[in-house]
Amino acid sequence: MWPISNDRDASVTRAPAAAPVARAWDFEMVRAADGSVILRLSGRWKMQDGLPVAPDVEAEVGSRGPRRLAFDTTRLTAWDTGLLTFVDRVATRCAAAGIEVDHRGLPEGARRLLALATAVPERKTAPSAGRPSWLARIGNRAIGVAGDAVAMLAFIGSALLALVAFARGRARFQRGDLALVIQECGPNALPIVTLISFLVGLILAFVGAVQLRQFGAQIYVADLVGIAMATEMGAMMTAIIMAGRTGAAFAAQLGTMQVNEEIDALTTMGISPMEFLVLPRMLALVLMVPLLTLYADLMGIAGGTLVGATMLDLTPTQYINETVAALTVTDFVKGLIKGTVFGVLVAIAGCMRGMQCGRSSAAVGLAATSAVVTGIVFIIVSDAILTVIYNVLGF
Repeated sequence: MWPISNDRDASVTRAPAAAPVARAWDFEMVRAADGSVILRLSGRWKMQDGLPVAPDVEAEVGSRGPRRLAFDTTRLTAWDTGLLTFVDRVATRCAAAGIEVDHRGLPEGARRLLALATAVPERKTAPSAGRPSWLARIGNRAIGVAGDAVAMLAFIGSALLALVAFARGRARFQRGDLALVIQECGPNALPIVTLISFLVGLILAFVGAVQLRQFGAQIYVADLVGIAMATEMGAMMTAIIMAGRTGAAFAAQLGTMQVNEEIDALTTMGISPMEFLVLPRMLALVLMVPLLTLYADLMGIAGGTLVGATMLDLTPTQYINETVAALTVTDFVKGLIKGTVFGVLVAIAGCMRGMQCGRSSAAVGLAATSAVVTGIVFIIVSDAILTVIYNVLGF
């Protein structure tokens, strides 16, 4: 029990005289023999009762210079959050003045609510620092690029291990999922591949016709379109379409699984996400992109045939015969090799960005966007490298 006001070693300071209108609350301060101050609260302490502000109590406490402040609420009749607000403000001011605050005299419910409110400390916002120097910005960017490169190499290594497990017949994934992904990447992509490839072949033929017709060499438009589609444009345009269509879909699917913690659940059950989720998508693109590339080559040649028949006064038979004479099996093999490489890269870009997705819905959109950008960059860089390799090998 706290010391009472009529103790011989205690002195009492009461609240200021009551106003003409009676108030529901009251408080008094009792200085104990040990130098501490006891704040006795009585009456009803609710928000609508016009409770005292912390500075009033701080002035009384400061004038006594105690080392400890305690509470006595035995005369309290009712309270709500108004009491909690008052106690919290008093405790904050006492802490700033180096005064210890003892909450044991408060009602049990108030103590529990205060403990809950202070369980997690308020997060302090760090003061904004000045803009770093250009050298620091370059260093930070280099560190970020190095970290991304390491993460990419780790993902590629995990994907290769999954492929090795598949070759050995030990990969764990659903064959039905592989069939669904193949259908999504192959037959369902035919309409957009048809449209784009046909228009690309038509545009190449039109541009070539404008120039070659000046020299009476319009028949060589067939050579131009056929070689360009078979060796370069068919594979590249198909890969770009798949990066924007399928790579983004892979990133969104895996990113949503990451947000919903489905990937964590697979890991907890001992199932490799690389084998169960990434491997079927990678196999589907490796199988479908070369076939779509070959189909795109034919659609591009069909578009060139339309231009030859309508603008160059060539019959379809003449155009096709010239295309067959200009093309070789090697030309198609070049395109199919590129298509296979592009399919692997699109699958890696889409799945990697999906697996690296954050835990928010906004992160799923960012992962899809990043997958498209990464896939297209991979396609352009690898195409340049393969073209140089073909030239060096005389292929």
